[in-house]
Amino acid sequence: MEPIYRDRRDAGEKLAVALAHYRHTPGLVVLALPRGGLPVAAPVARLLEAPLDVFVVRKIGFPGQEEFAMGAVASGGVTIVDRVVAERLPKEAFQAALQRALRELDEREHRYRGTRPPLEIGGRTVVLIDDGLATGASMRAAVEAVRRREPARLVVAVPIAAAETCERIAAEVDEIICAATPERFGAVGAWYEDFSQTSDDEVRAILGIEAGPEPTRDVARTGSPSADG
Repeated sequence: MEPIYRDRRDAGEKLAVALAHYRHTPGLVVLALPRGGLPVAAPVARLLEAPLDVFVVRKIGFPGQEEFAMGAVASGGVTIVDRVVAERLPKEAFQAALQRALRELDEREHRYRGTRPPLEIGGRTVVLIDDGLATGASMRAAVEAVRRREPARLVVAVPIAAAETCERIAAEVDEIICAATPERFGAVGAWYEDFSQTSDDEVRAILGIEAGPEPTRDVARTGSPSADG
């Protein structure tokens, strides 16, 4: 198993090429799942000349194996749960894990956005990006939450994915671009030479540099319809 990407930035630059046909699309918005999705999404937003924003999702970790997702929560009150996995726990333990994820979601919203409002995405083309898809729990929660805001078109794009997860999410969006779907997938990080954790400071720096025009100015420029983000 040889890595495909040097790091998340390299993955983003390659993914941007696969999304080049969206360049100059009126009302285009790029949304990234933090934290690892931001370094991937930044080169995409630059190439597509689109505003970039964060879309906060937090997985519901299995107690004692926090990296194993049994679901996810997303901005807008969306919760996705793998019932088969969740039923392996007592109800009280699951509720505790869920409440912990919700608290972390609120904390991250404040940490990454502060008082800055999210980009308006109603009636616009949205490209939703992460650094990879394994189970897809976080992305599915993000997809459902974005759908509730009524975009005109929803595209999911990732550099690497498990083939079955890519196929599952394809049924829920208008288009999905999984740049690579290795037969023996393993884990997302195995396909990067450098998969070190993205820090909160990096997320804030990318948003500060790459966020593009203010939402109101951008909407006015494109003339696209909007709704509350």
